[in-house]
Amino acid sequence: MGRKPVPEIHFRIRWPDASVQRCYSPSTVAEEFFAAGDSYPVPDFVDRSREALAEASERVRRIRGFGCVRAAAQFADIQARARSFDDGQVTVEGFER
Repeated sequence: MGRKPVPEIHFRIRWPDASVQRCYSPSTVAEEFFAAGDSYPVPDFVDRSREALAEASERVRRIRGFGCVRAAAQFADIQARARSFDDGQVTVEGFER
């Protein structure tokens, strides 16, 4: 018996310093929290990322019986990177399936 696939997605973001990062989500739920082309103040982006990646991990838990370590690691990376910015906007450039 095979496992039910979980539809993972990547979203590209541009930080206030113009650097681009490719972020991972184990679920398409990120599309419910972000819109391609929209910009978010850094604190709002961090909050949305926390919610999106927690929900994505929970979806994995419901299917597989355990949460997604990569989602937690991705959020930790976003949170650490966000500490570099006092203000500014994070732009979601797009999604990749």
